Formats: sequence, C-alpha cells, structure tokens
Amino acid sequence: MPRFNPEPPHQHGTAPGTAIVLVNLGTPEAPTARALKRYLRQFLSDPRVVEIPRPVWWLILNGIILNTRPKKSAEKYAAIWTPEGSPLKVHTERQSKFLAGYLGERGHHVTVAWAMRYGAPSLPGVLDRLTAAGSTRILLLPLYPQYSASTTATVSDEACNWLLTRRNQPEIRFVRNFHDDPNYIEALEQTVRKHWMRHGPLASGDQLIISFHGLPRRNLDLGDPYYCECMKTGRLLAERLNLWLEQYRICFQSRFGKAEWLQPYTAPTLEALAKAGTRRVDVICPGFVADCLETLEEIAIEGKASFLKCGGKEYHYIPALNEDQRWLAALTALVERHLAGWPSKEKVDSVALATSAQQAKAHGARS
Repeated sequence: MPRFNPEPPHQHGTAPGTAIVLVNLGTPEAPTARALKRYLRQFLSDPRVVEIPRPVWWLILNGIILNTRPKKSAEKYAAIWTPEGSPLKVHTERQSKFLAGYLGERGHHVTVAWAMRYGAPSLPGVLDRLTAAGSTRILLLPLYPQYSASTTATVSDEACNWLLTRRNQPEIRFVRNFHDDPNYIEALEQTVRKHWMRHGPLASGDQLIISFHGLPRRNLDLGDPYYCECMKTGRLLAERLNLWLEQYRICFQSRFGKAEWLQPYTAPTLEALAKAGTRRVDVICPGFVADCLETLEEIAIEGKASFLKCGGKEYHYIPALNEDQRWLAALTALVERHLAGWPSKEKVDSVALATSAQQAKAHGARS
C-alpha cells in the first residue's frame, strides 16, 4: 500500500491559494439510533475525548454505551432537528458563507470551507478538496472559544494525521483559542443586551447563568487550561454587562458518568435557585458559537423544565451567536489577524506576473 495519497499534477507558476476552514465538533446525519451509533462510535473512540485505558473503555463503549445511548440521544436530536438538518450543521455552514462574503468585501481572495471533527463533512475530506483545488496555505479555525485537549487539540491531531499522508504538504496554521478576544466578548455582551431589551433587565434576585460544557475535573488537575479560560470569558462578559457577583453564576453542563466534573453543575444549580425562591434566570452558553443539542435541548428545553418544576417563574435561554452580525465581524477580524503575512491571491498573482515578465526580459537580453 502506498505511503502517501496521490497528489494532483503540479503546475509550475501557479499562484498559491489560501483557504480558511471553520471546524466544529460534529453531528449525526439524521436523528435516528443508527446514525447516532455511527456518530457516537467515532466521537467516543477518540482517546482525547475519553482518557480511559483503551481495553477498558472499548468494553464499556461497545458493550454498554453504544447499545443504550443512541436511541435516547436520537430522541433528543429529533426534538431540535430542522428541515435543513442539524442546527449545528446549519449554523456552521451559514457562518462559513457569511465569512466568505465579509472577507471578500475586505479584499481577500480566499476560499472558505467548513468541516466537522466527527461526522460529515470530514476534515480530511475537506482538506483533500482544498489542496486539489490549489490551496497551499490553510488556516484551521476550531470554533471552540476556550481551548481544551478534548476539543481544539483533536482538530490539530486530525489535521496532522492528514499531513502524514501528503507528499506535497500545504502550509497550515491553527487558531488555538479566542476566549478573551474583545470582539467576541462584545458580541456576547450585545446578544445579552438585545435579549434584555425584549424581555426586560434582570430584577433584584434574578440571575444570569453563564453555562459552559463540562469536563472531568481530572483534566484540570492534569493541566488542561479549559476551566481557567471559561472563567475568564464569564468574568469578562459579566464586567461588560456591569453585573455584581451576586447577579451571575458560571456553571458547567453535560456531565457524563460518575466521576467528578468541573463544578458547579448547571442542572442542580438551576433547581437549587428555583427552590430558594429565585424568580427568573437567563441562561447563555458562551462556549458554543452555534446552537446545537447541548444548548437547544439540554438548556432551552430540559433546563427550563427543571427550573419551572422546582418553583421558578420565568426562564430564558439566550441563543448562541449563530449569524449575529457582531459575531461575524469578530470572526472576520480574528481570521484577518491569523492571515497576516499571507498575501491575497490577487496580490500573489500580480507578483507572479511581474516575476515572469522580469524572467522573460532577462532571457531575451541573454539571447
């Protein structure tokens, strides 16, 4: 078997092309148990995602989880599925199209694509397509504002594994995080303020819950910076909203298994607040720049039901940034910073033409 994948024919004198790839976590192809089983097998088989000895985890995954969880997860996905498909897929694709337009308006001649780390379109497949079309410079932007080994690093792993199969490798850059990017924080702030304009500001005793996806506590102890970056994002957002410490809480959702995860947990916090007499909570999930299962089902549906059942009176989920114009402008500025030093294709073409003309003139002089 060949060590390297086949390469497209090399064309001398071709100007280098630049591409940006937005990478999100992934989604099943359909809200069915069969599709969920395929998706979960790929996702939960990643050693970055589950750091349990492989033989032990293989037995748990294949003997228990993949025989019980797909049906339950499929029911949850069905509750949020849209005619266009998974919300995460829909928003990620739209963001890539808007980003291409914003960059084009600013004079950048680049290709913008999107990929999923798990599921389709796969990152290796997208990279194959881009390089076949002439992209020799690729910027990978994982859509995780806060870095974690179980999310951001898996994108780097997959890209580097793909590079191992290439004889003619492109130049690749990675965006590590943007948890404290001022434009990203401002976009979050304005999302909350628009929500308050529609529903009224928080009254005395009301709470803003800033909920992030959870991680096992062990990851923090081993040096993963995710918790610290989440705390900084939450603090910066609260400061821009002029909130007192008593008016907001930073929590962590989506706990899985019996091990201790990052605390405080979102679901028990919502229940405790309701039982203690908190009338209203607004919940925002800054770690997700596109709405997905964890925001629309776990927070907007399950969270609301739990809060109201325990005595709360008013519950609001504040949607993710999705196609918000401030977020798209922030995303554009983020990409521009990381493209620094890579000229647009138009400029490269001009340089290439000038160089060719000089070479032709020199050749004529020698003749």
